[in-house]
Amino acid sequence: MNEMIKIDDLVYQYRREDQLEPVYAVNHVSIDVKRGSFTAIIGKNGSGKSTLAKNINALLLPSGGAIYVKGYNTTDESKLWEIRQAAGMVFQNPDNQLVSTIVEDDVAFGPENLGIEPGEIRRRVDDSLYAVNMYEERKKAPHLLSGGQKQRIAIAGVIAMRPECIILDEPTAMLDPHGRAEVMEIIEKLNREGITILLITHFMDEAARADRVIIMEQGRVILDGTPEEVYGHAEEIKQLGLDVPFAVDVAHRLRKRGIEIPGSIIGSDDLADYIAERAVIPFKGMKEHPRPNGENTAAATDGKPVIEVKNLTHIYSEGMPYESAAIKDISFRIERGSFVGIIGHTGSGKSTLIQHLNGLLKPKSGSIVINDIDITARDITMREIRRKIGLVFQYPEYQLFEETVHKDVAFGPLNLGLTQEEADKRVVEAIGLVGLNYEEIAQRSPFELSGGQKRRVAIAGVIAMKPQILILDEPTAGLDPKAHADILKMIETIHTAENISILLVSHNMGDIARLADKVLVLDRGRLALMGTPTEVFANADRLETLGLGLPPAAELMKALRERGIEVSHDILTIEAAEEELHLLMQNRK
Repeated sequence: MNEMIKIDDLVYQYRREDQLEPVYAVNHVSIDVKRGSFTAIIGKNGSGKSTLAKNINALLLPSGGAIYVKGYNTTDESKLWEIRQAAGMVFQNPDNQLVSTIVEDDVAFGPENLGIEPGEIRRRVDDSLYAVNMYEERKKAPHLLSGGQKQRIAIAGVIAMRPECIILDEPTAMLDPHGRAEVMEIIEKLNREGITILLITHFMDEAARADRVIIMEQGRVILDGTPEEVYGHAEEIKQLGLDVPFAVDVAHRLRKRGIEIPGSIIGSDDLADYIAERAVIPFKGMKEHPRPNGENTAAATDGKPVIEVKNLTHIYSEGMPYESAAIKDISFRIERGSFVGIIGHTGSGKSTLIQHLNGLLKPKSGSIVINDIDITARDITMREIRRKIGLVFQYPEYQLFEETVHKDVAFGPLNLGLTQEEADKRVVEAIGLVGLNYEEIAQRSPFELSGGQKRRVAIAGVIAMKPQILILDEPTAGLDPKAHADILKMIETIHTAENISILLVSHNMGDIARLADKVLVLDRGRLALMGTPTEVFANADRLETLGLGLPPAAELMKALRERGIEVSHDILTIEAAEEELHLLMQNRK
């Protein structure tokens, strides 16, 4: 039998208390997945991707139709062991599948439950940790790791079980660019070794590396084919609120301007090869690029520091065997009204740093001055400081706790002393700002929302407090392209309209290049680079050694320069890349 998974007219529906009719999460889907294949599934948040994956793994059972894994019907309880041994699953949030207090014990948990002998378990644990570049962390406690590091451990735990099929639900959402590349190399290596891969992702470049791409919308399969076939429908995909790989998007833009580029081009290297073969050499490039970059932001800084950090050091588990310095002698200042991007490899200290800025963590040494108040002073009261500093955590949905969305968003304003009427007004405004319909969502439980909706509600709860400084730790991780763009547009609008200071932690170099007027780069707890986006991203080689990358536009320009085409060095956005390449291709050989 050549089929690893057969999905036959699958229906999965659930009922909400406020609705009489059932909601179709998966709506009459039929898919055959061949053994050894690599299939990517993409779609908006709430399109049914994760529900489909959980049905394959028999965590959910069909409302209609059937799923067969290795020929076993997932509704056959007597075959659940065989089904779940054959199809391992890596969840979107690694905390949902980490069970032990030591990393290597967690990775060993699955093989131990399969009855593998101890010597083989030891080999599997070591091999799996090496595969995800986490062997050096094997003795640590998972709760001390960053979100991205936890994700790698979760993947290692599934790899150690040696399943025939691995289903990965957004496995790289919290990883830095280098970490994402490593995980994708691991996935491709496993696939080459014969393991069937189902990858759910919002990274279109990741999906382009699969043999097959499936796009879902409202529980149905909308497009299904090879990457070239599917991404040939660029306009339709964008209308679905999704995106396409950067090279596909650039090529599509250029075609609309009369430049001939084959539809088979998917990757930036292929596009660079095509352009380099046809461009006039030498080409001097454009001198200036009127691009929507944060360096030209409409929000004005007044030159006065809103945050000053001097010689900041933080040590976890000080005096214990696993003592580690997460922040080492960092100093910087942030001007009032600025938009600051904070980047760094997974575990570089980004989240630790920002948790110092509203007093959640206390430093070992150094000082932090916010609005002329030293918040590290012993006699300081943080209540007034936290009124002015909004912090959106790495998993903002963990901040949700009330019984309705309205009550959750109103919690902060009410605790600031606002009247119920004033708080209600702020709730309506904040929910609208994050792109949700107040009438539809206000009285629903936040826990029955999709992942993307939870993220927006959590951000709304912080926005409703009208902070002077807004700190966001990976606020768009795991969101579909439209939700991602909507959240960033909302943040950008608030920054410009209210002239508040924004600190954005992100692994998306394109977002940082477009939005920030200043970038801080962390490396193993130290401040490695600081400057404007143009200044920072000019250090391509250094960023690569730090486990980071360049914005996609800058990566494409770098690839062209490596092929002998002289293009501008300050191109960081797709709009600027389009202009440069349009001018370049008008001077074809």
